[in-house]
Amino acid sequence: MNRPPDVLRPADTFHVYDTTLRDGSQREGMALSVNDKLAIARHLDDLGVGFIEGGWPGANPKDAEFFRRARTELDLSVAQLAAFGSTRRPGGDAATDLAHLRESGAGTVTLVAKADVRHVERALRTTREENLAMVRDSVAHLRGEGQRVFLDAEHFFDGYAADPAYAVEVLRAAAEAGADVLVLCDTNGGMLPYRLSQVVAEVVATGLRVGIHAHDDTACAVANSLAAVDAGATHVQGTANGYGERCGNADLFSVVAALEAKAGRSVLPPGRLVELGRVAHAVAEVANIAPDPHQPWVGASAFAHKAGLHVSAVKADPDLYQHADPAVVGNDMRLLVSELAGRATIELKGRALGLEPDAATVLRVLDSVKDLESVGYAFEAAEASFELLLREQMGQRPRYFDLESWRVIVEARAGQVVSEATVKLHAGGERIVATGEGNGPVHALDTALRSALCGLYPGLGELELVDYKVRIISGEHGTDAVTRVLVQTSDGEREWGTVGVHENVIAASWQALEEAYTTGLLRQGAGTSATPAAVGGRR
Repeated sequence: MNRPPDVLRPADTFHVYDTTLRDGSQREGMALSVNDKLAIARHLDDLGVGFIEGGWPGANPKDAEFFRRARTELDLSVAQLAAFGSTRRPGGDAATDLAHLRESGAGTVTLVAKADVRHVERALRTTREENLAMVRDSVAHLRGEGQRVFLDAEHFFDGYAADPAYAVEVLRAAAEAGADVLVLCDTNGGMLPYRLSQVVAEVVATGLRVGIHAHDDTACAVANSLAAVDAGATHVQGTANGYGERCGNADLFSVVAALEAKAGRSVLPPGRLVELGRVAHAVAEVANIAPDPHQPWVGASAFAHKAGLHVSAVKADPDLYQHADPAVVGNDMRLLVSELAGRATIELKGRALGLEPDAATVLRVLDSVKDLESVGYAFEAAEASFELLLREQMGQRPRYFDLESWRVIVEARAGQVVSEATVKLHAGGERIVATGEGNGPVHALDTALRSALCGLYPGLGELELVDYKVRIISGEHGTDAVTRVLVQTSDGEREWGTVGVHENVIAASWQALEEAYTTGLLRQGAGTSATPAAVGGRR
């Protein structure tokens, strides 16, 4: 499970310490099973973080089970597993109170202690002297058992403001007892970078090795972490994607990316930073939290360009409108097609699709995009629909079937609402009529369309609708308002988005559905069984 505590990472001068499995799991609405925690730990090890805090083994049965299973199921190649817990109780015995930490199997233990005299006296209801004794006894006991110890000085910055001498005395007591790193915690998340860096520098000047643990209540957790490192901290804590209670913790991924790609500090093993995007999304999937497309560095929109002026400059030199090469963190540059697009956007998107539209085609496509978006289409969220538009203007849009008609009936039967759809198509030289039922009109249409075409195109069975969104984009006419439907489809390896717009939500859904399957068949290399549509006859 873990290397012995005296066998440290090759570069022990700087620690990247992840607290997702404890701090991150305190996010509202987030619940990780033991299997989830083991999976996330493996992803973090792939990234190359130095320490993975597994939780508090004495706090609940789930964390106890995690450490038990980790001994045989968690084979970490880079990271060391750490257990979290508090110092002994006031008046308690370290050997008894810390048994769960001693027996966790973790080579490293992070102890939390009060560094604010107000918390000592009001929350712990003990004396300053007893609090210092609790720190000394706890650290010394675990060190005597062969475990490495870090101290999380809880509410340190508030404590430093109230009584700086006592806050530092807590750190010094831990260091003298054998703690390797004293982590300064902005537990309330209220610090700002300029003041935090001053405090960190003052503590570093005392000769102690310090770390930083920041919460994001002022939206400064990443900035505070970087400011602390700049002031001399050599240990940084954070969580995957910034998960955590209240407003979250410092996003460890943004911190690591900034340190490696901006500050020139090698804080991960060589070649691991490129795993950042994959790991960020993998952790989000395990946690069942939709990835934030606007998350710095790793979000789908982090290097997306929409305005025509920006894209024109990116075409000349990507560095003109990007702060870093997205490939460094495993991300990609994206060019968004919208009414703000210019010719450069169309040209670059065409090349990315393996198409070479001429100048006249580019202008036609650009005009079409602007006209269509003016009535509600959104191609930046439906790049597959844009591809079909471009192919149509180039005379290369495939036509796998021609629609004669469709009909949907919604019926209430014995307390249940059932939808039935009928589609009439021309494909493969024949007229096909098929019906399908579903738990909604779109589901019924999807079922009928599959039933009609799967004989000709067996590859349709591999396609799955993974998301369906409806938005009213014009509310001026009440129930007659224009509706936009976005459909996300997957073949198990890739996903693509299509869009439909109509006053009737089912008609809009049909448009998006038809283009979703057309794109899927195109990517499968299916042969067409109907004549190509004429240029300009897309809608």
